[in-house]
Amino acid sequence: MDLKWLAIVGAALAAAGVALGAFGAHGLEEMLRQLGRETSLAKRAHWFETAVKYELYHALGMIAVAALAGASGNAWHRAAGVLFMLGIALFSGSLLTMTFAGDAWRKLGMVTPLGGAAFIAGWLCAAVAAWRS
Repeated sequence: MDLKWLAIVGAALAAAGVALGAFGAHGLEEMLRQLGRETSLAKRAHWFETAVKYELYHALGMIAVAALAGASGNAWHRAAGVLFMLGIALFSGSLLTMTFAGDAWRKLGMVTPLGGAAFIAGWLCAAVAAWRS
């Protein structure tokens, strides 16, 4: 992936994370009630908060590795950024879907650890990149 696009996608995901965080603070509870999900409101709010938090952390990580890769040209930085993006899609995406979808979608939780593994692999790639620079 081109470094410029990695930074752009990271910045867009960070902006989306902030917007989602604001929504979580001001509109999530009402929307879940309207969707008939009030029986597990606390659990769903926790899933939402965790998804947004990890999206923000790793969006910033994408921007950082894009900047570092630009300075060093290290392919390990690119790999870290792509793994962060994959992790956001799998980890945060599955938790956000579980937050709003019906109970039948809770099986999607099996995908969440794959996103976590992508995050871990991304940070390990960033460590290798730092080691090699």
